[in-house]
Amino acid sequence: MKQRILTGIILLPALILYIAYANTFFFRLLVLVVAGLALFEFLRMALPDERHVERRLGTAAGALLVLLLAGGNARLALGGLSLLLIFWLCWFLLRFRELSSVIHHLALLFLGLIYLALPLGLLAALGDLAWGRQWVFLILLLTMASDTAAYFVGINFGRRKLYPAISPNKSVEGALGGLAGALVGVLVAKYWFFPVLNLAECLLLALILGPLAQAGDLVESMLKRSFGVKDSGTLIPGHGGILDRLDSLLLVFPPVYFYALLRGFG
Repeated sequence: MKQRILTGIILLPALILYIAYANTFFFRLLVLVVAGLALFEFLRMALPDERHVERRLGTAAGALLVLLLAGGNARLALGGLSLLLIFWLCWFLLRFRELSSVIHHLALLFLGLIYLALPLGLLAALGDLAWGRQWVFLILLLTMASDTAAYFVGINFGRRKLYPAISPNKSVEGALGGLAGALVGVLVAKYWFFPVLNLAECLLLALILGPLAQAGDLVESMLKRSFGVKDSGTLIPGHGGILDRLDSLLLVFPPVYFYALLRGFG
């Protein structure tokens, strides 16, 4: 816990300052680096050691998809995704080793692209919208408030298990605390730096994004358990890998991006 807190004290202010002041190029560069590291962690867990070439190419493919999505051009992104589909199908057709496992490996590679590159590409696009950085900070504040509230409520009042097959320590009471924390996070964002949101929107966003943040945490736990690992990596002291820090965010990025467009922030 001490190491987690120390790492957060050092990295969180640096991340906030970077997001607040980075121009479009450097913001996208940050998202691109994060996406590459997270996808490499995922593919290292998902694909066996002998498929190191596919892991590297998969990481590069994910970075390409992030760049295409970052521009906000749906046709360009769909075109790139179509080319990646053709490339990977032909690649595995010509380079498969065992027919019994080729579909499994191909599916895991595409899962990594959809699970990581797609939402992170939309994050890169979100940062370029009107009030885009405020949306990014709202997401960060909401997820951190939700995680913190869920943890402390669960520790002190947790009685009923939420999903023991996936995460034995999480409780229903903690999940409800996390939902309350999400609402507090959105309200703090509104009155601190995002005044254009109204109270009805704050409630709506908390009710939608709060559960999605917790679901994202459970999804990553499910994946790690299926791969037989405790952490996705060791890059961040006390926190595990990049993917371990992204889990609560990944399911939140897409709905926020599309809501921002519908709200007229495009």
